[in-house]
Amino acid sequence: MYSHYKKKRKRLKIIIVILAYVWIPIFNANAQNTDSIEINKGRLALVAGTTAGIYIGGAIFLNEVWYADKARVPFQFYNDNKGWMQMDKFAHSYIAYYQSYWAYEALLWSGVDEKKAIWYAAPVGFLMQLPIEIFDGMYEGYGFSWGDVIANATGSAIFAVQQAIWNEQKIIPKFSFWPSDYADIRPGILGESFSSQLVQDYNAQTYWFSFSPGNVFHLEKWPEWLCLSVGYSGNGMLDEFENPEFIRGQDVRHVQRYRQLFLSLDVNLRKIKTRSGFVNGLFHAMNMIKIPAPALEWNGKEGMVFRPIYY
Repeated sequence: MYSHYKKKRKRLKIIIVILAYVWIPIFNANAQNTDSIEINKGRLALVAGTTAGIYIGGAIFLNEVWYADKARVPFQFYNDNKGWMQMDKFAHSYIAYYQSYWAYEALLWSGVDEKKAIWYAAPVGFLMQLPIEIFDGMYEGYGFSWGDVIANATGSAIFAVQQAIWNEQKIIPKFSFWPSDYADIRPGILGESFSSQLVQDYNAQTYWFSFSPGNVFHLEKWPEWLCLSVGYSGNGMLDEFENPEFIRGQDVRHVQRYRQLFLSLDVNLRKIKTRSGFVNGLFHAMNMIKIPAPALEWNGKEGMVFRPIYY
């Protein structure tokens, strides 16, 4: 029961992330390359007001609407660290990373200098998600997860450490999705529609870390836009910790849970510049998604497999 509620709540998180931050990289595409550090008070007020409004409004929404039909209980914990082969933790880290990264972009857009922008933005992903974790501990059907909190902090740290050391994001978290067949077996848990499966079906998700060897290892002949990407996913998961033997009378004991590791090619869209500022900004925003490409896969069921194209 905990898992079902947490997945519905994660869908809310992703919607908030997209609505709150997707405009920032588009309008900030050219601003980050300027030498001026003069603060634009109007922009800074907009960023601060938007962030505060989302934070406060989100807390009110959670308390008054999201948990309205749930009974308050003594603060409780939920250990889901072994659930869904840790795919949920990758999702938490991914969301927190982009919340911190786009907060940094917004601060640069407002004229805040580089160092201050890093340190002000670094905790944003962690802090934006913390109230949700706290509320989870207070209501029936949920539970406070230390694993989620650590994953949130890790995502924000991935942004902050890179920006502080390299002054850029050389290792970029990315996401890819392709519908799995398992949702048809258990739609109530894995999603009945494309939009719900996008969040609920971890079998269909892959989380990546893309980097350009030319950029990381200073290989002059390797183009900075061409990346290698290391991915992780799980497959055969019909429930959080272990699969049931039967679902609605159907024998599913043949469904095996296993992990997947990938090595693939990718493109850093931030390194591709066009004459259009809008297109550059759009590429910047789309860079959170891994492009389909050939992949070498190792998994716990078949061993090493080559995928001519992997989504």
